[in-house]
Amino acid sequence: MAAVTTLKDPTTTALSRNAKTAIARDFGAASKTYNPAARLQRYMGQVMFDQLLEPGCLPQVGTGCQILDLGCGTGWFTGQLDGISGGPEGSVTGADLSLGMLDYARAAGAPGIRWLVADAESLPLQHNSLDVIFSNLMIQWCNNSVGVLAECRRVLRPGGRLFVSTLLDGTLDELRGAWQQADPGREHVNRFESEEVFRRQALEALPAPCIATESIVLDYPAPMALLAELKAIGAGFKGSARRRKATAPGRLRAMCHHYPKGNDGQVYATYKAAWLTCRLLH
Repeated sequence: MAAVTTLKDPTTTALSRNAKTAIARDFGAASKTYNPAARLQRYMGQVMFDQLLEPGCLPQVGTGCQILDLGCGTGWFTGQLDGISGGPEGSVTGADLSLGMLDYARAAGAPGIRWLVADAESLPLQHNSLDVIFSNLMIQWCNNSVGVLAECRRVLRPGGRLFVSTLLDGTLDELRGAWQQADPGREHVNRFESEEVFRRQALEALPAPCIATESIVLDYPAPMALLAELKAIGAGFKGSARRRKATAPGRLRAMCHHYPKGNDGQVYATYKAAWLTCRLLH
């Protein structure tokens, strides 16, 4: 995604647009299977939602809050945010790059929610127009994280609050290692920023951001169940090196063979989670 940073190379711009189109298409195709499979997304979003419920967290309580769910997906948390926006004076907007996701969210969501097709790096919103931005596991799909955070800062009012969750380097390392043995030299797993880089990006764009991290381990009956879950939420490998044809059955069997198994016969996947919070004082 690129709008805050100007890309002068037209080839790079085209590639960026193609990548955005692919991401929007993949997530839109997963709209009907997303919610049952999104256990990581629900956990990480719930951590931020619980923070919003802490006393004194929501600004302008009583007069209504203007809340943006940035990268709202199927609208799972958008509806919950609508319930705490402060009544008639409050408003909630669910924004996503994927029209397919928004169509699903609109059909399932409350009638008062506004739905917006938007690029997180170039939000069609006015300066100082929001009280809260809630963004759950979206920013890791963007090319320009600094640009996204800068846009969030631009549209938040003084006193506004930003809540962002993301995944960091080390996510799905078990799957990455198994693929490296099964198919050497070929990428099969999305790459994520290191914690050091993400902290530096946050400091570049925001005043005094606070970042908390946690390693989350989810269990699966087999490696193929992990792949099925990733596909169900639209989070399959999106790198330019991905094969255009289905992966050969022999490579899949080899990956499953090399995937480490626990003593209980289950397989486990590690997700390096990060939560960023920031309050704009001016």
